Amino acid sequence: MDLGRADGVVWRNRALTLFDRVSVPVAVCDVYGMVVLANPAMAAECGTTPGRLRGRDVLELFRPQEATQVERIAEALRLRHRSRYQVSVRWPAPGGAERFGELTADPVSDSVDDTPALLVMLRVRGESAAPEPEPARVTLVEGRVLALLAGGATTAGAARELGLSKDGVTYHLRRLSARWNAANRTELVARAYALGVLAPGVWPPEARTSEAG
Repeated sequence: MDLGRADGVVWRNRALTLFDRVSVPVAVCDVYGMVVLANPAMAAECGTTPGRLRGRDVLELFRPQEATQVERIAEALRLRHRSRYQVSVRWPAPGGAERFGELTADPVSDSVDDTPALLVMLRVRGESAAPEPEPARVTLVEGRVLALLAGGATTAGAARELGLSKDGVTYHLRRLSARWNAANRTELVARAYALGVLAPGVWPPEARTSEAG
């Protein structure tokens, strides 16, 4: 290996080390927007690893807010313009919230005649809270049975309150236990709270879902 080539390898390795360590989300894409290389910070925004981003379309990972922005960039790249381009984007954060910000793309290449790659940097502007999940759907009677059970009612007590037989209450409890794979009544109540069927912080317990069709 000649000295110039050896120096080139050393500098390339140093550049890759810096690329991996920089805290700003950065990726290198081809002229069509396919990810060639991504640093850990960029991968973290997508909830994955750098290797799994390779070959993905950056505009599918980060949704453009204005289609005209992308069209202008595509036309400029076709004409080999070498300006800096910015696209407003939104994307799902790993925790379920939605983030918004800008992608900045700089065409880069070894010479003016070469087809450029795109050095893409992501700037996070903010985050929208994740929408509250819809409660699991139960019938009105099932919801009332669960609320009574959570309040400490026995099968007989729930039957009296609802005008059902004890077998009727047991039937609903068995159906719910099978649906949610609950081993006992304590677990059934815990799952009802976890699934949003029972309203948290309310006493006596209340079901907060409407009757399913």
